[in-house]
Amino acid sequence: MMQHFNHTDFNQWSRIYRANFINSLSGFKSVSLIGTSNKQGQPNLAIFSNIIHLGADPALIGFINRPLEAAPHTIANIESTGTYTINHIQESFYKKAHQTSAKYPSEISEFDTTGLTPLWRPSISSPFVGESVIQYALQLVEIIPIKLNRTFLVIGTITDAFVSKEWIEDDGFIDLEKAKSITSLGIDGYYNVQKIDRLPYAKP
Repeated sequence: MMQHFNHTDFNQWSRIYRANFINSLSGFKSVSLIGTSNKQGQPNLAIFSNIIHLGADPALIGFINRPLEAAPHTIANIESTGTYTINHIQESFYKKAHQTSAKYPSEISEFDTTGLTPLWRPSISSPFVGESVIQYALQLVEIIPIKLNRTFLVIGTITDAFVSKEWIEDDGFIDLEKAKSITSLGIDGYYNVQKIDRLPYAKP
């Protein structure tokens, strides 16, 4: 039997309970590692589960950056260099990926603390994650402040993508189940994916 909750209930819950409930309510989400570096070449790596497809032409991806006092390094590096990478997470290293959510000082590289491998590619100034099997690089387009909760929508255009041909179907669809990319739920839940079906383009 369904139970009814309203904003009064939300306000009475503890901060952690409310965060877990609301984060889970929005459903399963993609989860990836965003790689950046500052102008001195110091790499940074952080896990994000709010990455959104905004369009294919031009190829735009957005993500929500938390308030600056909570997560300043990723957005500061992107503003500084204008580039960043997004790397899918596979089950083989999800625990290391989760550890990047810890609040390390800016001079500490999450690559070093977690044991993940920074992969530098020619002409791309931000690091990829060597363990990731789907990687793409972006150029910053716009940062939109969201005044209501002091977060930021960061929008980038995809400049480069690295994906194995064996996972790309004839129509361009990338089979993430074959790539073993994982998904997330809430703040700290991680899940495997299994395709149910692919349906034809819906018409009236």
